[in-house]
Amino acid sequence: MRLTVYLAGEIHSTWRDEIKKKVLALDLPVDFIGPMENHDRSDNIGEEILGVQPGAIFKDAAASSFNNLRTSVLMHKADLVIALFGEQYKQWNTAMDASAAIAGGKPVIIIRPEKLHHPLKELSAKSSATVETSDQAIKALSYIFE
Repeated sequence: MRLTVYLAGEIHSTWRDEIKKKVLALDLPVDFIGPMENHDRSDNIGEEILGVQPGAIFKDAAASSFNNLRTSVLMHKADLVIALFGEQYKQWNTAMDASAAIAGGKPVIIIRPEKLHHPLKELSAKSSATVETSDQAIKALSYIFE
């Protein structure tokens, strides 16, 4: 059995690469997918497809529609979602992706530091599991294959 895991969360750090390397080292049968990690491409995709927009709000709206399309298709194909809530970046997209996954019946592992316990308590209660570190998420993922 192979699993497809969608890695939801900020695109500014290397947390995805770290998870992928550790899972590869464990030789788990997992394929990873996730959001567009090229920030400029993500911000500009609407204009790349539709042409120049008349202002920043229209540019963001156009990009959002194509990013949401991409995320929806890939998340639908995922067997599991791991959503990282880090301490450094705002987490609106992570919250949206985790909520969409839960609403779509996808199992979700939330990674969040202890200090985010309170603001994420409702989301954690609806997720399949909540952990504090990427290593704990990998252990949970590994447990599926035992």
